[in-house]
Amino acid sequence: MKVQSNYKRGQSGLSLVGFIFVIGIIALLAVMGMKVVPTVIEYSAVKKAIAMAKATGQSAPEIRTAFDRQAEVGYIESVSGKDLEITRESGGIEVSVAYQKKLPCSGRLACSSITQQAPRKCDERRRSN
Repeated sequence: MKVQSNYKRGQSGLSLVGFIFVIGIIALLAVMGMKVVPTVIEYSAVKKAIAMAKATGQSAPEIRTAFDRQAEVGYIESVSGKDLEITRESGGIEVSVAYQKKLPCSGRLACSSITQQAPRKCDERRRSN
């Protein structure tokens, strides 16, 4: 009897149930990551497309057309050139876009709702220096 108690006291580690629980949590996080990562990549592509459109266009139609070309190449599906808000200020051209994207988890359940807003200001003084 005394041998068994010493043997049990020396054992440590993860049980099978604990291991399955940990694997389940890791799988859930991996599925959530696979759903969120493409949205984050698209957001960075939108930011890059806006910067390229501001650099190439001088008027609102030119900026919208340049953005649409960049969106086609960058696989941007959430935003188009007509969604851009373009204003001219004393410091330069301001181009912004705001959109919301809901990520479905399973069925009607949404994992999260992501509201994204791209950078707002392009300072022409910085480009000339």
